[in-house]
Amino acid sequence: MNETFLDVRRLNKHFGGLQAIKDVDFCLAEGEKSAIIGPNGAGKSTFFNLLTGYHRIDAGKVVFDGTDITNRASHAIARMGVSRAFQISNIFPKLSVFHNVRSAVQSQMGKSFSLFERANRIGNEETNEIMQLCGLCKKEEVLAGELSQGDKKKLELALALANRPKLLLLDEPTAGMSLEETRETMSLVDRLNQEHNISILFTEHDMGVVFDHAQKITLLHYGQIVLAGTPEEVRSDRSAQRIYFGEHA
Repeated sequence: MNETFLDVRRLNKHFGGLQAIKDVDFCLAEGEKSAIIGPNGAGKSTFFNLLTGYHRIDAGKVVFDGTDITNRASHAIARMGVSRAFQISNIFPKLSVFHNVRSAVQSQMGKSFSLFERANRIGNEETNEIMQLCGLCKKEEVLAGELSQGDKKKLELALALANRPKLLLLDEPTAGMSLEETRETMSLVDRLNQEHNISILFTEHDMGVVFDHAQKITLLHYGQIVLAGTPEEVRSDRSAQRIYFGEHA
């Protein structure tokens, strides 16, 4: 495992009188696959929003790959290599799968995509590579809005990959999926991590997925980190059992 890739120090966020995130310290090593768990309302999505620039940080610092990205614009953070999938969908439902992915690729390349211009071949090669990686080649002509839930998740992941991420944040990657779709999606996540050296940070309610795929697990509760450790350490921790695992037993 390489040195710290994402370094979060004393992170705080308030919404009016509610403190959603309180003094959170968090580290992710380059190449690591890490999960954040916690009850509904624990602050998981807020934490992701702070990392990716969708919410403004009240106090604290976020350093990614050696650069301070605290309160930078979301598009600037994305261009630095931090991509997010699943919670905030960028799918165009009336465009085909292929054109959804190619528009994301062209955007990353700095080429604007217009529905009123004749289609061109800019970004086609990279688009096809991403679609093949995500198992979408047979669906390339299907309108995105007509996809199954599992295939929509694949497309959302493909759009995130179009950004050429170094760090991929996944919000509930298997929500609403069948058992087979869950296996396929997490197998793809594992390949992205192992074969393409993309660091992974994900939230997930399915504890089977968490314990089977995360190298490190962090438990968030009322906006604070209760504990962090290996799956074995977290599974056996009494505070984790009391706060979270009881409702998943």
